Amino acid sequence: MSARVSQGLFITFEGGEGAGKSTQIRRLHARLEALSIKTHVTREPGGTPGAELIRALILDGKRPALDALTETLLFYAARANHLAELIRPALAKGDVVLCDRFSDSTRVYQGVLGAVPSVVVEQLEALVVAETKPDVTIILDIPPETGLARASTRRGSHQADRFESETLEFHKNLRQGFLDLAERDSDRIIVIPALGNEVSIENEIWQKLASRFPLFQGHRA
Repeated sequence: MSARVSQGLFITFEGGEGAGKSTQIRRLHARLEALSIKTHVTREPGGTPGAELIRALILDGKRPALDALTETLLFYAARANHLAELIRPALAKGDVVLCDRFSDSTRVYQGVLGAVPSVVVEQLEALVVAETKPDVTIILDIPPETGLARASTRRGSHQADRFESETLEFHKNLRQGFLDLAERDSDRIIVIPALGNEVSIENEIWQKLASRFPLFQGHRA
C-alpha cells in the first residue's frame, strides 16, 4: 500500500529553459515511488486534457505571439482546470504532487517580462489558486546560454516553442526575475545551482527537502 502525507505535499519546480526541471522531477518521483509514497507528476501549462489544449495554443511557435494579457488569462484558465481536476484531488488524498512550473513562472514570464501589471497577476492568483499554494518551490538556476544550448540539443530537429525562440536578453531577464522572486520569498523558495551532474543535483534537492519535511528524513540522499 502506498504511503500518504496527511495533507498532501505540493512541490513545484521552476527555472529557465534547459535547467533540468523535467529530469529532476523524474528522479525525485522515482525515489518517492521506491519508498511507496504516492506521487503525481504534472506540468504547467497542461496536466489535464483541457489544460493541454490551452498549452498547445500558448506554446505554438508557428503562430504570432499573443499579447501579454491574453496569454496570462490563458495560463490561468489552464491552471484553474489543472487545480480542479488533478492537483486539489491529489492533495486531498494525501498524495505528493510534483509540478513542472506553476504560478511563479506566470509571475516572471508574464508579470516581469510580459508587461502585465503585477496587480492583475495577483488578482488572478487570488481567484484561481487561492490557498492551493506550493509547500516548497525548487528553482534550478543555470546561465541562460547553457540552458538554451541544452534545450536545443534536447529539441533536436523539432521547432523551438514560443519561449525558447525568445532572445538571449529575454532569458537573462527571466533568470534574474526568478532569483529576485526567490529573494523575496526565501521561506518557500530554494535555489539550486543546476550546472552539476544529475545525481549531485538530485541529492542536493533531497537534502534540502529533508531539512523541511519529515517525509524525506531518515532516507539517505
